[in-house]
Amino acid sequence: MMRAKNENRAWWWGVALACAASAVAAAEQPSYSPWAGKDLPQRVYWGDTHLHTSLSLDANLFGAAALTPADAYRFARGETITASHGMAARIGRPLDFLVVADHAEYLGVMRLVRAGDPAILRNETARGWREALLGGQRDSMGRMMIQIGESYATGKPLVDIPEGHPSPWRESAQVADAANRPGEFTALIGYEWSSAPDGNNLHRVVVFRDGAERTSQVAPYSSFDSENPEELWRYLARYEQATGGRALAIPHNSNLSGGLMFSDKDFGGKPIDAAYARERARWEPVIEVTQIKGDSETHPLQSPGDAFADYGRWDQFNILMNTPQQPWMQQHQYARPALRLGLAIEERTGENPYRFGLIGSTDSHTALAAVEEENFWGKAAHDEPGPLRTKRPWGIPEAGMPNTIQLASGYAAVWATQNTREAIFDALARREVYASTGPRITVRFFGGWNYGARDLAGPNPALNGYARGVPMGADLPARPQDARAPSFLVWALKETDGANLDRVQVVKGWVDGQGETHEKVFDVAWSGAREPDADGVLPPVGTTVDVATATWSNDIGAAELATVWSDPEFDPAARAFYYVRVLEIPTPRWVLYDRLRLGVELPAGTELVHQERAYTSPIWYEPRPRG
Repeated sequence: MMRAKNENRAWWWGVALACAASAVAAAEQPSYSPWAGKDLPQRVYWGDTHLHTSLSLDANLFGAAALTPADAYRFARGETITASHGMAARIGRPLDFLVVADHAEYLGVMRLVRAGDPAILRNETARGWREALLGGQRDSMGRMMIQIGESYATGKPLVDIPEGHPSPWRESAQVADAANRPGEFTALIGYEWSSAPDGNNLHRVVVFRDGAERTSQVAPYSSFDSENPEELWRYLARYEQATGGRALAIPHNSNLSGGLMFSDKDFGGKPIDAAYARERARWEPVIEVTQIKGDSETHPLQSPGDAFADYGRWDQFNILMNTPQQPWMQQHQYARPALRLGLAIEERTGENPYRFGLIGSTDSHTALAAVEEENFWGKAAHDEPGPLRTKRPWGIPEAGMPNTIQLASGYAAVWATQNTREAIFDALARREVYASTGPRITVRFFGGWNYGARDLAGPNPALNGYARGVPMGADLPARPQDARAPSFLVWALKETDGANLDRVQVVKGWVDGQGETHEKVFDVAWSGAREPDADGVLPPVGTTVDVATATWSNDIGAAELATVWSDPEFDPAARAFYYVRVLEIPTPRWVLYDRLRLGVELPAGTELVHQERAYTSPIWYEPRPRG
């Protein structure tokens, strides 16, 4: 019996030693897990970097007088809240992150005026504003708005937060800290710098990587301090130097800038030089390309060969509606011509000021980041669902712009390693982001020199993308001598319960030897058995929308589209950019849901159906290595 026990013990020791040896050997080999040791983004996170609450003067004046940043975070996380006009509101799917970006100018002032705060009412102007708000008379409200507008023009605020009162900026930052839940929901601290020289929109959203302990060390830099974007960049540099933190700025709503947002000149009117270009690219790595006030990807005058260029077009006036737009402005107001202009400036100066990625956000002034077509709460409180919102004009009646031109758009999609302030910010800074007009379409886009069909094969095509090239937002690696043309991995997956996809396109821009820029749109993957005609034009996908019932079906389109595409017209001497546009099949716009659910009549010519879309950040090609 003793012998048997000893033999059994020896056997177990042998097994243990063998396992230990096997473990040591395994530790010396690459991990069985393909993602082990790789700090690469595996998930896309959805958010809004541009939302206003009652702390913003204009949002407060427009009726969102009670909803706070805390309410905005609750709504974004999926909680039901009471909207300004008393209805219960809830987002269809919670967001992963949010930036409450209240205007720096008059931040928190109107809240105190409405409350009748004794200290602020020592100011004569504040007393007049309160009387106008309480009276609600059109002429007195009009005079107040003119007075506020003149203060922006002169650069002198008429009413300030009284000394001894809590800082609305610090309060907002502390609320963000309280709402921030690393790994679950990210509340980034930020605000809006609202420069509008002569009524032209040069607004930027400032976003910080840091918490309230750092951001509270500074006051928001406002357009009362300066309307010059270069001064804003210097403020960001001072912030980083003083606190050790990080910050960036996001230009938005470029389609209403009067031709200034993407100019070939600086704010002072001088041609853009290398120093300006370098600074702008440093501080403004992404732009907001789609939002409620229209889509800013491109304009039909700038992209006449693009059948999908005329989407969400706002080109009547500038943002304050005091100057009609002119055709020449469009080359400086849209993302695609700006990307082209950036190539031309780089040819001349060696630096590209418009090396930016693309995101969407709402610019909602309701505290509600809700832009689903069937759950759209509008730009401002007076645009919340109701029988009047489709009848009133946008802005001044003379503009001829009905409220129905509002877009239920957009969201920012971020490829990040985790849902934290640091990871979300870092993804924005490296431009591994994309824009959506609302649907949560998943899009991957990689560029390299030797991708093949094998790289799209499962189970981990993204690993192939990172290992053999670069993701959206980056420069292509240096061209190998034997490489004929760059190749790109792209795939798109429809939103879980959303519309099927029509097609995937690659948009290319380049500059020739004479410094002239060009563009071309390539259909690279599409649904169904369609084939391009003799001119290379792919037929439309068709439509399933029933306008009588505001319904549609996924009987057409595809749930997923993927391809490996190589540029057939590549010129190794020409610097270029490439980005992806993904189009859904046609679906109803929010106005059609309003007509059905609220029984409203729509203005003649109202667009009832559209094709929602996503835009990735570009990948750039440089004939020579940068630097």
